[in-house]
Amino acid sequence: MKKLLILIVFSWLNLFSFAQKLDSTALILIDIQKFYFPGGASELVDPEQAAVQAKQVLNYFRENDGLVVHVKHDFEPGGAIHELVKPLPSEKVFTKKEVNCFLGTDLNEYLQQNQIKYVVLAGMQTHMCLEGGTRAAHDLGYRCTVPGDACATRDLKFGDKTVKAADVHASTLATLKSYARVITVADLLKE
Repeated sequence: MKKLLILIVFSWLNLFSFAQKLDSTALILIDIQKFYFPGGASELVDPEQAAVQAKQVLNYFRENDGLVVHVKHDFEPGGAIHELVKPLPSEKVFTKKEVNCFLGTDLNEYLQQNQIKYVVLAGMQTHMCLEGGTRAAHDLGYRCTVPGDACATRDLKFGDKTVKAADVHASTLATLKSYARVITVADLLKE
């Protein structure tokens, strides 16, 4: 009974804490672009599922007046942001040429202007731009959260070995635990 009470109080404090931090938290959606979806130039494994999860987080931020930032890689054809997470006119969009979404953009300055201390990062590809953006955000002093099920990647080849997307995804998230809190969308939304 005592453990249950402690768990309930801890869960309530996390909810209260996240709600308090929302005014200093930004959602950064990275490269959820059409070319990663079926028929695109650079298809990933299960990008639809990740985009649906990212949409849940996006809806939460929109419903609670949280700051939303979209990042897209400068690539054509298929460079438009996917319809599931299409930016609203009021939401900032940064276009990048590098893996790291902070490199060569004004993203850091924009977050600082909005007094952001915490970032939630989701997107594509887990092992490239999502990882690069998360590490960079951490190094710039932001407290990072990555809802791992709102990210997607691909099978990779190294020599004659193929590493399945699920393993690439899991190993990337495992290493990101040193830079971010890695959780599920459901757990994030419970907070």
